[in-house]
Formats: sequence, structure tokens, C-alpha cells
Amino acid sequence: MFESASEIDSAPGDPHQALVDAVHAGGAPVLAAALGDQGFVLRELALRPGELFVPDEALGAAYTNVVGMIHELRSAMDALEARTVVALAESLTLQKQAEARARTAQEADQAPPTRKLLREATNEATREVSMLIGKSPASAAHSLASQRRLVADMPEMLTALASAQVTSTSAHNTSRAAAPLSPAQRHEMDRLLGERLPDLDGAGAETWDDATVAAIAAADPAGQERRHQRAKQERHVTVRRAEHGMATVSARVPALDGAKIRKRLSLEAERLRAAGDRRGHQAIQADSFVDTLLGQEDAMVPTTLDIGIIITDRALFHPGAGDLAQIEGHGTAPAEVLRDELRGPLGAALTKGTDRAMGPDGPALRAVMRRLYTHPLTGELVAVESRARAFPAALAKFIRWRDLVCRAPYCDAPIRQTDHIRPHASGGDTCLDNGQGLCAFCNAKEQQTRSVHRVGDPAVDGHVVEWISRSGTRRTTRPRALSTREGSPRAEPAARSPRRRSARRRRRRPPSSRAPEAPA
Repeated sequence: MFESASEIDSAPGDPHQALVDAVHAGGAPVLAAALGDQGFVLRELALRPGELFVPDEALGAAYTNVVGMIHELRSAMDALEARTVVALAESLTLQKQAEARARTAQEADQAPPTRKLLREATNEATREVSMLIGKSPASAAHSLASQRRLVADMPEMLTALASAQVTSTSAHNTSRAAAPLSPAQRHEMDRLLGERLPDLDGAGAETWDDATVAAIAAADPAGQERRHQRAKQERHVTVRRAEHGMATVSARVPALDGAKIRKRLSLEAERLRAAGDRRGHQAIQADSFVDTLLGQEDAMVPTTLDIGIIITDRALFHPGAGDLAQIEGHGTAPAEVLRDELRGPLGAALTKGTDRAMGPDGPALRAVMRRLYTHPLTGELVAVESRARAFPAALAKFIRWRDLVCRAPYCDAPIRQTDHIRPHASGGDTCLDNGQGLCAFCNAKEQQTRSVHRVGDPAVDGHVVEWISRSGTRRTTRPRALSTREGSPRAEPAARSPRRRSARRRRRRPPSSRAPEAPA
């Protein structure tokens, strides 16, 4: 174990203890200032190291000590963040309660239920943390729940995290596993794990998970079936974008079903390999999984899926243009990956009088071409508006094509609802300019933020939306550009958080000229 500040003699006059005492006396504002000073020093060393990190055979031990201290500092910061986020959530709850009392001072029976106030405060805290640290709202919500359990019911795990005895991943996984337990049972589980910490030094993830399961079983021996039924309710499927036009599909299912799926795919791969298939074992499993799920092995079971693929005419007909394609609900993919899939059905669709090609014996993939147009500077999709209260199906689909995933800051969840940026009740129009695609959680933006509104000049900046949290944190979002043709510089949005300026400038994409797009 490396020497840490807590091990330094805290005799009178010790500057470290003096700093701790000053923070205790000054509270959160002094803590924020102290962290800002330390953060400035660390950023300067990382960005302008000078001769600090010049390789030297005599400095191996010194660099080892630096790496160890960085690990300890990161662990301490994770524990400090847990306490701070929980304090933020509780402070927002108190603020909500005070606002409710002020509104209902003369009508006590009209006060909202405490459960509703807690839920609203939790959602506000989730949004605040998400916008502050760049996590998706779903990830921030899971982290907040885990941090609450660590702070309130698991002192041993919080201490182990702060002292770098366990990693942040292990601590939060343990906290999530303890979610079905009562506070008293979590205390007991935490105590049992704390006693085993010396034996778990150097334990891998599987060993640590086994120890967590054993501690939970000891703390709540009669709750095994209840915990399983609760976990079963959370089964789900996740599709995440991977590199180079690939995707990762994962499913949370009962353990026995998972074992059966793995065995079934493995046996199919072994059968095909024995029959002479030259694909790799894992590749055959992946292909069998896709063929079975989509019904491609059985010609009598047609597959009907409406997936929007947005690809420029240049990329579709002339490879090498450099444009990326966009898949609705997924994101970018290399155009060449989709050209092979689209070449056959699109060719048949464009060939007049070829009935059989798209008939019952035609290709399984059907394609419908539509011409869409992009903003001349930003490369975003543009279209017409509607006067309807609800977004018409065609306009809602167009917004999904434009936004691809949830437009809230840092949220890449699939679009579930088409939202009025300016609420319809406040005079907001039902049109493309006032619409954005959001997930179900982010569609409650009016209850989670101070404001969400359009910024910038639409003719220059495109569809830029600024989100402002209750405490004033600002983030801007925009649709993804659909092409990479060189042209005029893309304009900066009118409002932007200074802290993110350099990062956003690096991510800015070149603009495109006005060009037709063809989603299939």
C-alpha cells in the first residue's frame, strides 16, 4: 500500500490536516474551491508536463509510486463523489418540499404526496449529474441509486472504496446486487464482505461476484426466490453500436435460459464445422443467432421490419465519397457495409417492368427510396411543417431519421416519443423546427430542467437545442451531419458551455452542400 495523506502524522501545524479542518469549517463551497485548485494543478501537469515524464531507468520506482497514488486518488474521488451526489439529491428534495409548502401555505390539503416529490427530486438530480459529468440519464440514475445505498447502508464498502481496497466498479456492482435487500440486510451483507476484504485482495471480478452472492445469501437466506423474481422483471435486450459497422447485442435473461442459448449455438457451430463449414466457431454462432432470430433460414416465414437507412446519393452510387450512412435508432455505419445489402433490392426497385424481382420469389430485403434534403451548411435533414397537435406519422418518422437517437445531452437511448421543444400548451408549433426525438425519460424535460429551447440562427447553425439544468448547467445538442463534403465552416451555436468549448470544436464535422438523401 502506498503512503497516503491519511497516514501522514496529523500533528499541530500539519498543512494537510489544516486543509481538512478548513474544509470542515467552510463546507461545500470551500471543498469546491480546494478541488478546483487541485484539478488545475493536475490538468496543467497532464497538458504541459515539461520534463516530468521523460523516461529514465532510475525513475521506475518513482513512476510506480505515482501510478499507485493516482489509483488511490481516483478511489477517494469516487467515494467523495458518492457522498456529494447523494447530498445533491437530498438537497433538491428539501428544496422541492419547501417549494411545495410555499405554494400550499393556505391549502395544506393540496400539497403533493411525498412520494411524488421524492420522484421529481430524484429525476432532477439525475438530470443534473448527467449534464455535469457527461453520463447518459439512465447511467446517472443507476449510479445515484447505487451511491445512495453505499452512503446510507454500506459503510464498509464505502470505506474500502475511499482507501482503494476495492475498485469503483466492484463497489457499485456490489451495491446494485444489494438492491433487493432491506437496509438492515444490506448492513449485514456489508459487514460480512468487510470481514472478507483481506482474503479478497487480488480477487478477480468472478471471485468478487461469488463473494457478493455468498454475503447476500447469508444476510437474507430466505429471500432467494424473491430476489430472482425481482431480477427476472428486469430482463431486457440491449443493442449497442460497435466499431466498423458492427453492433453488439446482449440480453439479460434467466441464467438457465442463457446456458441453453449458449449450448444451442455452440452445438450448431460444431455441427456446421464438422460438415465442412470454414467459418470460425464464434462467427458461426453469431450468424446462427441472427438467422434464427430474423427467420432467414425459413423462406415460409417472411420478415417485415421497417428500418430507416439514410445514405447520400454519392455514397450509394459512387463509393469513396467519404460519407457515412446512418441507421435509424443505431447511428453511423460505413456506407460500404450497406451498399452490398441495398444494391440488389434497390436495383430491382429502379428497374421498371421487373415484377418477379420484387415479387414472392424476389429478394427478402425490400427497399423504398425517398428523396430527403439536407441543410446547406450543417448537413441536417430539413422538411415541411404541420398544424396538428400530435406529430403526424410521416413527420414523426422524419424526425426519427434526422435525430437517430434521443436528443437529450449524453443520452443515446432509442427514440420513443416525438417532443415539442417549446410545449404545445405554451404556443409551440407542431413542426420539424420545434420537434425533437426523445426517450421516455427525457420527454419529461419540463419537470427536470429549467428550460429547453432553440438557440442560434437556423439558417446558419441548423437545429441546435440548449438544455439548462435547474442549477444552470448548459449543454447544447444538434442532429448529426449526414455527409462530410468540404465547404463553408460550420457555424458555432449561439450559446455554449465554456467548459466544453474545446471538446466540441474538436468534434465539429465539416459541412455539406445541399444534397438528396435516400433512406431505404
